[in-house]
Amino acid sequence: MDEIARLFVTLGALFLAGLAADALGRSTRLPRVTLLLLIGVTAGQSGLGLIPAEASDLFEILSTAALTLVAFLLGNALTREKLAAHGRAILILSWSVVGMTLMIVAPGLWLADLPPALALILAAIATATAPAATADILHQSGATGGFADRIRGIVAVDDAWGLIVFSLVLVAAGALTGNGEGGNALIHAARDLGGAVLVGLLVGLPGAALTGRLSPGEPLQTEALGLVFLTAGLAAWLDVSILIAGLVAGASIANLARHHDRAFHEIEHLQWPFMLLFFVMAGAVLEVEGLVHLGALGAAYVGLRIAARLLGGWIGGRVAGLEATECRWIGPALMPQAGVAVGMALVAGEAFPDWRETILTLTVGTTVIFELIGPPLTLLALTRVGRAQSTAPGSRNS
Repeated sequence: MDEIARLFVTLGALFLAGLAADALGRSTRLPRVTLLLLIGVTAGQSGLGLIPAEASDLFEILSTAALTLVAFLLGNALTREKLAAHGRAILILSWSVVGMTLMIVAPGLWLADLPPALALILAAIATATAPAATADILHQSGATGGFADRIRGIVAVDDAWGLIVFSLVLVAAGALTGNGEGGNALIHAARDLGGAVLVGLLVGLPGAALTGRLSPGEPLQTEALGLVFLTAGLAAWLDVSILIAGLVAGASIANLARHHDRAFHEIEHLQWPFMLLFFVMAGAVLEVEGLVHLGALGAAYVGLRIAARLLGGWIGGRVAGLEATECRWIGPALMPQAGVAVGMALVAGEAFPDWRETILTLTVGTTVIFELIGPPLTLLALTRVGRAQSTAPGSRNS
């Protein structure tokens, strides 16, 4: 069988496997993200090796498309109406979770006998989340109301705070070690964030003015694809954050478009085939054998990050004046971690080559754990809060 035939047979099989995972998720309430990752792990390089190299080569393209689609949809969480209702809580919660992650993970790893600078770097990487996994769980659960909107908003902005914190930490780590490489991180972060915002505005502002004119009521599928792929291409070309560029473009369209009622309806239709392949291929390229080498340090990192999420969510929720049930479940809902963390690890490894192996092994290995346990926790949190709010006397899910 030639390469093209193998590629199409593989894609067909993956789509059917994804359909089976979707059906199993609906009947058992298991997160389809976790099921798709397990399919990928089983069929990929750490399992049976059934996915050919030419299919694995598509992963970068699939991840770029999937993450841009997710970013557009998360931008819809930042409309004026939703920010007016939940903006203060979103900011408090995102700051609390990111800050508490840094304050708990760094000292904990330092006490575990890591150098202070390395402990700081790993703590900064721990602030990252998994927007794609969290967004898909929100979609699968059908959750609506205040808690779901707050989780969408937090996921939309916390990686931006995490990137800023990570850049500052690299500067501090460079000062602690005398390594000047960390000093360029702040400039790189400013360029990354500023460039991504600019790309988002360059696509989002014209998109808000033009979409929906050809077909009144909602944009055409081709319009949606054009905007998403244009954003992804420009962000990749300029080497800036695809997530932030898509987020800004999506928020611009959601707030400014006047020619349609459902700006993101077609994107919701388009995202699942991309997401399906993205999660399966993410599982296929995961290096599960890296888990074997984590040992006590990996266990400490996982435990500290879980504790930080739980405490950060609880403190942030209390400060924001949320119900006790929400305060308990915000941390579990934000447990997934994926590609953003690996990207941070690669940057840190380049800046501090002596620690590169430790940083990458720990980040990639624990990412496998959080991608498998995170989505079920997110789904559980949405279910528990939704059930509590629907049964509470006189309560409103707002």
